[in-house]
Amino acid sequence: MKDPPPRTSHPVDGLIPAHGGYRKLKSFQVAQLCFDVTVRFCDRYVDKRDRTHDQMVQAARSGKQNIAEGSKASGTSKKTELKLTNVARASLEELRLDYEDYLRKRGLEQWSRQDSRRDELIAKRCATAEEVADWVRELHGRHGQNGHCGPSTKSTTSTKSTKSTRSTYRELAANAALVLIAVACSLLDRQIASLAAAFVENGGFTERLYRVRSHRRGHGSPR
Repeated sequence: MKDPPPRTSHPVDGLIPAHGGYRKLKSFQVAQLCFDVTVRFCDRYVDKRDRTHDQMVQAARSGKQNIAEGSKASGTSKKTELKLTNVARASLEELRLDYEDYLRKRGLEQWSRQDSRRDELIAKRCATAEEVADWVRELHGRHGQNGHCGPSTKSTTSTKSTKSTRSTYRELAANAALVLIAVACSLLDRQIASLAAAFVENGGFTERLYRVRSHRRGHGSPR
């Protein structure tokens, strides 16, 4: 007669939960796109001798890297995951300010929240920096250098109105990056809220370890 199979403890199996699947996170995917777009933007429109060039690239890199590191750390520390995800969110906020400063210092237009171009880009669901660049080129060709859809026309209302509709590649590219950053930040806000709620509800590794030990003491060691 065969010996019965050894008993297993499900709490032990669940001591270190599945972790590290950051590539499947939508927040990571969009943050990585923000990084790729920023590298492309800075190489084209920001002088490499300008400290802003490296600062923007590093802020974008920090956004995606900290999401990945937090995901890998989540197996043994939900607290670390929450902290690093929050660092990622802060880095992208820094990057957002850099783009806004770029537009403001050069007298370029920053799209309002109601601008239809924001919704159009989001609906495109671009997966690569090249796809974003293609959309910017399409938008520039469709709108023309003097602004919105249709042929270029001189404004008969005011000089201020004419100036506000003048678009260039760098203006469109910076605004496109701001749209993607806004999407990434929104995703991270929800992710952080979810992580915080789960941590409050279930605790972290220490609490899981305590439950496993309690289970083992209650049922005895397997033989």
